[in-house]
Amino acid sequence: MTHASGGPASKAGPPSSAAITEHPPQVPARAEGVQLIGPSEGSGYRAPPSLVRRADGQTLQLTPLLFAVLEAVDGTRTMEEVARHASETSGRLISADNVRTLMDSQLLPLGLLRLADGSQPEVKKADPLLGMRFRYTVTDPERTRKITSPFTVLFNPLIVVAVTAAFLAACWWVLMVKGLGAATHEAFEKPVLLLLIFAVTILSAGFHEFGHAAAARRGGATPGAMGAGLYLIWPAFFTDVTDSYRLGRGGRIITDLGGLYFNAIVAVAIMGLWWATGLDALLLVVVTQILQMVRQLLPLVRFDGYHILADTTGVPDLFQRIKPTLLGLLPWHWGRPENKVLKPWARAVATLWVLVTVPLLLFSLAMMVLALPRLLATAWDSAAKQQELLTDSLAAGDPAGAAVRVLAIVAVALPMLGMLYILLRLLRQLTVGAWQKTRGRLVQRSLAMGAVAALLAGLAWAWWPDGGTYRPVQPYERGTLADATTSILPVSGTALREGGSGRTVALWPEGAARPTRENPQLSMVLVPVAGAPGTVPAPAGGSSSAPAPSWVFPFDRPDAPEEDGNQALAVNTTDGSVTYSVAFALVWAEDGEPVDTRNEAYAFASCSGCAAVAVGFQVVLIVGQTDVIVPENLSAAANYNCFECLTYALASQLVLTLDGPLSEAGMASLQALWAEIAEYGRNIQNVPLSEIQATLSDYKAQIMAIVQADPSATQSSAHTGTSAPPSSPGTGAGATAPAGTAPATAPATQPVPGEAPPSYAPVETPLPTADTGGTVPAAEPLPTANPT
Repeated sequence: MTHASGGPASKAGPPSSAAITEHPPQVPARAEGVQLIGPSEGSGYRAPPSLVRRADGQTLQLTPLLFAVLEAVDGTRTMEEVARHASETSGRLISADNVRTLMDSQLLPLGLLRLADGSQPEVKKADPLLGMRFRYTVTDPERTRKITSPFTVLFNPLIVVAVTAAFLAACWWVLMVKGLGAATHEAFEKPVLLLLIFAVTILSAGFHEFGHAAAARRGGATPGAMGAGLYLIWPAFFTDVTDSYRLGRGGRIITDLGGLYFNAIVAVAIMGLWWATGLDALLLVVVTQILQMVRQLLPLVRFDGYHILADTTGVPDLFQRIKPTLLGLLPWHWGRPENKVLKPWARAVATLWVLVTVPLLLFSLAMMVLALPRLLATAWDSAAKQQELLTDSLAAGDPAGAAVRVLAIVAVALPMLGMLYILLRLLRQLTVGAWQKTRGRLVQRSLAMGAVAALLAGLAWAWWPDGGTYRPVQPYERGTLADATTSILPVSGTALREGGSGRTVALWPEGAARPTRENPQLSMVLVPVAGAPGTVPAPAGGSSSAPAPSWVFPFDRPDAPEEDGNQALAVNTTDGSVTYSVAFALVWAEDGEPVDTRNEAYAFASCSGCAAVAVGFQVVLIVGQTDVIVPENLSAAANYNCFECLTYALASQLVLTLDGPLSEAGMASLQALWAEIAEYGRNIQNVPLSEIQATLSDYKAQIMAIVQADPSATQSSAHTGTSAPPSSPGTGAGATAPAGTAPATAPATQPVPGEAPPSYAPVETPLPTADTGGTVPAAEPLPTANPT
């Protein structure tokens, strides 16, 4: 058994190795380094297995009969003498031929006996997926015993009680009374303290292993080598305490808890150091110890919690029980003897562990595969930022800050490398295992390789760079399961619709903090309307009005439009319906009048399977000299408690200045064009959303062409604007005719273009159309824009 800090324990379990067919010599001998541990104390098996350890450190479980045979093989006994000893030990009649068969079929393949020529066997150590990799031994067993012997005194019961009480008090005070704000601020203000915390945390992980070794010695076992390696995706320390199998259940559990106890000792010592120095940053070490202990108690992988559960149940390697446990759940396997090797209570605990662990590990693996592209992108983005900070620290001559940045880059890179290693190794094992198990069976091998090819194709599809597959995780994302999977398996119809680049103007309160990418804030501000809550006032220049549903949104209704304002307000709270609100207006401004007209489009929805479309189109013609020209073009769309709904708001505005009135011919052309525009507005519900903006832009161009072609107009300036935030609901539609006629002269104008495309809220299913002017039941599919 190997205990590790954040790491593995390798317990008893037979390795797979090629069968060796040579017969042992007539006087057989054990292989070098084989240690006989003996029967497992407190075992959960009905017939407790006996344990033996090879020279490579692998611990194996043997039946009592095999152990009796191996115990008799001491290099001096003949086959007959071995058989006699095994018969006396096991209480069964064993012949020399029986012994020879057991040696050939069991003990030789396990690498426990010398070969026929007296040479040592070549064995292949078990290499489980969840085992430790890249092990590096720091101390040999003798040195481990010398180093850890002084620490056995810490397991005196009085000291254990005192340390436990002090640790619990420290945890309460740090987490519930003192807090970590000052500690965090001080640590990041002084990079040297941050490095100190990191170093103490690493050393405490090594000290954790001293706890396992010291506990084993306290119980009477002999600890083995200590070292470091990589477990899953984390660097980890390990201590070989396989000899603790000689102890009873209580001794093994104390050995398992020894590491956690030493973490508590570190936390108490740090509290004493904080009291002496007053450095609040040291309190972060207490938190790191708590986090280490919580992680170690997880029984899903080979952390301390796993060993505690295994030693409590007396089942040395729970992972070896996964396959027989799952097979034992099948009805046609219920009566098989292999299902009854464990005691009833041990079998119940092992079965529960399997039923919890297997789904969680599979789920974690699936989430790792799905989220890997975004995690890699996030890690790359974070490493790039840390590299910039590293460059700044080096330029400023700050070695401590530079060291912190290097550690941050390593901390970001190691988990990514670990995940890639695990996935590649798993794929390799699946491929090689399927190839070897189907040797000599063409059909089965073809099916197996086809399944592997399909798996690789699925991974290529899931990881293919497309859209947001490799978009870094943003701080405003929730990180739910749906968020993790939609980048790979998007829900049908939820993609944003047609959009493009544009301009957005946001008004923010003076003195308030500005939103950033890291800290976004909702900037749509709506003001209540004075008037009846059930109706939408008609704008003087342009909006049709219809009775609106009850206001259910968590914001105020927009103000009614001003006298020369234009407003389209679509509100939909009826499931499975579509509402349109269309407001078209042509406004004339006389010489000297201030131009502060506003064009608005609002679409709000709170329903299921519904849609709301608001389109506001306003043309403002300024005749003569005007000192104040501040037109506003606003749109907003919002879905509230909506399911499979679409909201679309488009506000499009054209402002032209003319030195004189249009000629009679120019006015006639304008009126004819406006009649066409008004008719378009009345039938806009039959137009795909993707075409509305382009059509209105075309009408703008025609209006400007009429003005430019009129010799009575003096060339001046113009402004166009289109605003379209994300969309939502509304009712009512209509269009206004020209607000009046103008004298018949005026030169052409030159517009200043500036349009922003509309944006859309998600739509998941085709939605029905509605007549303008109200809400109607579902009827026909709603024309929608092409997805981006």
